[in-house]
Amino acid sequence: MSRTVTSRTVLSRTNPHEQGPSRELSRRGLLKTAGGLTAALAVGASAGTAAQAAPATFTHPGMLHASGELNRAKVRVAAGDDPWLSGWNRLTANGHSASTWNPNPQATIIRGGTGENYGTLYNDIHAAYQNALRWKIAGTTANGDAAVRILNAWSATLTTVTGNADRFLAAGIYGYQFANAAELMRGYSGFDLARFKTMMLNVFYPLNNQFLTVHNGACITNYWANWDLCNMNSILAIGILCDDAAKYDQAVNYFKTGAGNGSITHAVPFLYDSQGLAQWQESGRDQGHTMMGMGQMGAFCEMAWSQGEDLYGYDSNRFMKAAQYVAKYNLGQDVPFTTYTWGTGQSCAQQSHTAISSGSRGQVRPVWDILYYHYARRRGLSVPYIQAMAESVRPEGGGGDYGTTSGGFDQLGFGTVMYAK
Repeated sequence: MSRTVTSRTVLSRTNPHEQGPSRELSRRGLLKTAGGLTAALAVGASAGTAAQAAPATFTHPGMLHASGELNRAKVRVAAGDDPWLSGWNRLTANGHSASTWNPNPQATIIRGGTGENYGTLYNDIHAAYQNALRWKIAGTTANGDAAVRILNAWSATLTTVTGNADRFLAAGIYGYQFANAAELMRGYSGFDLARFKTMMLNVFYPLNNQFLTVHNGACITNYWANWDLCNMNSILAIGILCDDAAKYDQAVNYFKTGAGNGSITHAVPFLYDSQGLAQWQESGRDQGHTMMGMGQMGAFCEMAWSQGEDLYGYDSNRFMKAAQYVAKYNLGQDVPFTTYTWGTGQSCAQQSHTAISSGSRGQVRPVWDILYYHYARRRGLSVPYIQAMAESVRPEGGGGDYGTTSGGFDQLGFGTVMYAK
């Protein structure tokens, strides 16, 4: 049975906001064959109008890794095939994936200001996620037990995420990452999923929702795209984890029509269609945060894809063009740049970037294989710059492989073992 949708065109070949309808229908067909969702998709093309995107029945597992991706990794690693095996070897070599990992849960997590302790949280989340991947791919009970031990410890303890404005980053980044680890362990013996859902709904979602609603009392354009995106990711992931259609719709609608910088037209403000490129909102800031944006929006699109929604191709592949732009520049090549002006603070005082920033140019982040394997392999599109970046980073590692500070844990990683096709 299909979910009732709005009167907008659904997967219309004339709708400029949906690309590749035949491929999307094929994806949905695969999900139906696997017992997944059968809902129709609707597109919100105009601001202020909600598009019902959530499936009538959510697919599980259905976030960064659906059953097809998990099974492919399992089969290919067992066969010793590359690049899956190389990606698997990076996973098993990471200390966070050890089944002996012991969690250190805290009642209060602080990011920003006095008493910061959020490193405890992101290290444990990545340990839970990596142990969950090892359980799913190799079936090792010790890793499954470790993942559950970490998840249960935190859901029994954590009550508050606080700090200065950075608390919203913590709620967003660690919210969606935590939910992804939990989704992989759904149904595992001894995992208290109900208590974990309660933690996500009571600790993380209120901050996610508050940020997207009032942006910490600041001008709507004050915060960079990543601030919106991580909170959008958390709401989307919580919606899937909790089978909550309203939260799923909230996140997807914001991606399409939101007023902040995480929505697609604000995150990608300028198009250079003749070159197949598009400028990213943080490009004038620095390249480290710009590449973080590739990981954040890539994660959002992949989670929606697992539920049958094609946001990768939304608005004539707008995100793909931005990823090509970011990849090309970070490969050492020139790209066009349009002056970007935005309002800051509470008064919306104007600031501008007049040139692309070379700061952190060429930084290595494990955000490219998820994009390459979607656009080049699932969709059969030519993405030479994304491909070259992916090849330069492969095999991708994860948290703990890219330094000990928070930037090395902004993305869950391991795209090579999980997405290679």
